[in-house]
Amino acid sequence: MAVMTAAEKPPPATNGCVLDWAQSLAEHQPWLRRVIAARTGEPAAVEEVWQQVALAAVEQRWPLTDATKVGPWLHRLAVVACARYRRQLGRGRKALAGWAEVRRHASGPPADPLGWLMRQERLVLARDALARLDGRDAEVLLLKYSERWSYRKIAEHMGITEKAVDCRLLRARERMRQELAALGIKGEDE
Repeated sequence: MAVMTAAEKPPPATNGCVLDWAQSLAEHQPWLRRVIAARTGEPAAVEEVWQQVALAAVEQRWPLTDATKVGPWLHRLAVVACARYRRQLGRGRKALAGWAEVRRHASGPPADPLGWLMRQERLVLARDALARLDGRDAEVLLLKYSERWSYRKIAEHMGITEKAVDCRLLRARERMRQELAALGIKGEDE
């Protein structure tokens, strides 16, 4: 004979009767809907979460038999369903924000055509200015700002000291400013 675990054992019945779930849900529905609305903060979510609570109540493995415990038990189901709903909503918002970020960087019709055109033109000019730099200056700028390498990593890669990297970056930035100025692009601080 198999021994039942505590999770498999039915809750003890206090009055021995099986509840009418349709009647119990109808009785507790008004105040539970207010709890759901308060917990989700969205009136549109009430119906969806209420359906989850009602379904969980009807599908329970061991039916409640004590009518006095139905309200607190349904309240707990509603709280859990609201938490799940909010978690799901948060995941959806996070996914949507990620998609919007990807879309913002994707090619396609820009929201501000003139701004987009100006950024594209500045990008082409910046690439031209970078191409005019000495190879070592361009390399150190690209490693620092495109690859986001630290001074230490650049120094190890190039076989120089971190102080030399600092000096080369200062010189390369100054030369880049001069090239950009020659192409008609002024810095933001000018």
